[in-house]
Amino acid sequence: MSLRRAGAGADALVTAQALIAFHDWIFLLGQSTLPAVNALLLGTLLYRSRLVPRVLPLIGLVGAPLLLASVVATLFGLWSQVSTTAALCALPIAAWEFSLGVFLLVKGFTHPSGHRDGTAGPAA
Repeated sequence: MSLRRAGAGADALVTAQALIAFHDWIFLLGQSTLPAVNALLLGTLLYRSRLVPRVLPLIGLVGAPLLLASVVATLFGLWSQVSTTAALCALPIAAWEFSLGVFLLVKGFTHPSGHRDGTAGPAA
């Protein structure tokens, strides 16, 4: 429903533009920042625990700062959210999410002792 239909009058143009700008800003922060935060947190945990090959978390740990830098650059108007530069900065995070999902579906976690049944194996 537009503000004009709601009875806001002719002065509603400024309010409508502010609401649209606020929506765009929140959408950028929410949808673009959360994958980077996810990659930083989950990537750090998976890297330290060695439950997956080390290269998988490294993709996320490299891609997260790139995506955060792209979000900040978009907020300051250096490029648009749908530009080629923004897409290239988001590509490592997309690769991280896709490769981690495929790896976990195909192989699953690697048990730290090397045994899948949870036993520690022969004593040394």
